Amino acid sequence: MILKTRLRRYMVPNSLRFQLLSGSLMLLAGLLIVIGFLQYIFMQGFIYQNQAKSIQSQIQSLPPDAWMMMANSGQDTTDIPKDNSNNSTDSSSLEPHRHGPFFLLQDAHIALIDQKGTFTELTNGSGDGGTSPRLAEEDYKNALQSDEHHLSYQIVNPTGENEQLIVLQTIRTKDHTQELIQVSISTKPLKNMMLHQLLVFLGVSLIALVIGILAFIPVLRKTLVPLSNMVDKVEQIDAGNLAERLPVDQGQVEIDHLANSFNGMLQRLESSFDAEIESKEQMRRFVADASHELRTPLTAIHGFLEVLLRGAVNQPDMLDRSLKSMYAESERMKKLVEDLLLLAKLDRSPNIQRKEVVLDEVIKEMAPQLRLLAGDRKVILELSSDLRGWFDVDRLKQVILNLFHNAVQHTDSEKGEIKVSLINVKGGVELSIRDNGSGISEKHLPKLFDRFYRSDSSRTRKYGGAGLGLAITKSIVELHGGTIRVDSIVDEGTAFCVWLPLTETLE
Repeated sequence: MILKTRLRRYMVPNSLRFQLLSGSLMLLAGLLIVIGFLQYIFMQGFIYQNQAKSIQSQIQSLPPDAWMMMANSGQDTTDIPKDNSNNSTDSSSLEPHRHGPFFLLQDAHIALIDQKGTFTELTNGSGDGGTSPRLAEEDYKNALQSDEHHLSYQIVNPTGENEQLIVLQTIRTKDHTQELIQVSISTKPLKNMMLHQLLVFLGVSLIALVIGILAFIPVLRKTLVPLSNMVDKVEQIDAGNLAERLPVDQGQVEIDHLANSFNGMLQRLESSFDAEIESKEQMRRFVADASHELRTPLTAIHGFLEVLLRGAVNQPDMLDRSLKSMYAESERMKKLVEDLLLLAKLDRSPNIQRKEVVLDEVIKEMAPQLRLLAGDRKVILELSSDLRGWFDVDRLKQVILNLFHNAVQHTDSEKGEIKVSLINVKGGVELSIRDNGSGISEKHLPKLFDRFYRSDSSRTRKYGGAGLGLAITKSIVELHGGTIRVDSIVDEGTAFCVWLPLTETLE
């Protein structure tokens, strides 16, 4: 019952088990058939040659004079005893007989062919009453010219039904003439023997196939265990359980490679799901932060409008303060909207207009504007000369202004010091803006370039910032193929370092 159940599992045509089992058995059966066919062909030639050698030996064992006496006696067949002592035969000992020499097969046909081509039948036919088949004269001439130790035989089918094995053997008489003895026998007994051997081989092969099926099934089942384990493991994996991994050391190279590939796919799926979750979370935070940032100036403007509607419009001082406050809030809201639009544009269409520029000259042109922004703070410029590259000048200036403005906000208005440096590094150029301000706590550094993130909310809001400047800066730097990093120590200062590639031609 257990064997029947296991066999039924292997009889599903589309299953890997069935295909491996059937394919292996078909291959084995094909090999056995080919082996049997080749064995039959080789065995046939071997048996025919063996039989021909046996007949040749029997012909050579009889003295040549005895064959001549048989031909001259006029009798169809005669049993001639052999006398090896004097290599001759006493004619008085010859007795007529209806078959060939007693040591030849009873159904053999014997004939003698002389140098003139005369064909003499030495037997009166076997049990079937037939006669010796005749070959072409060319065959007899070639056989007469061959050595007496040479084995010459043919397979002929004179009647279309009874195939014959014909052996041609030369003999040399006492007068030194070359004669030819032809012995022909039916190949039917030989074929029956070969057919019997073939049937035995086929029976043994069939038994071997059955044994092979029974022995191969457990081997196949054990071989497919790692694959079954993978199937069970994969069935446990779903969208909420992508952390599962397949075992990669199961002792089969192909299965291990498949497990590695599958684990790589799971890793990519997990990363993709995490990125999607993070993206949704970022979008949720972005909408919430943008709503909050827009709500604050709108609320302020709405409040001042209520004050004006209640009669402050008739009070010049109150009217002036309200209008100035609304203007400031509207400017703040305008800047926020512009930053949001810029970020959306950079995300949607990340194309920049590059041209060849000299970076140190760009910064020197901005020097008056930077000193104006710095106020009483000390500004130091350390610029390497003749650093050329393909950049979007306007976007690059925006990066410098954002980082410089950030340094201004976090340094003392009188003791502050801001250093702008430009140096040539391997593969590109490094722009750094350092200050001696309050610094940034280590816990804020990983999120410093996130949108709407502010390490010091109160001070940033005071200067109208919404936490988008560094996010915009990072996007512009990455569009140029560069990187940005920040190094900061609390109460000592902060350094923003931008690396940009220098390319000789526009890509």
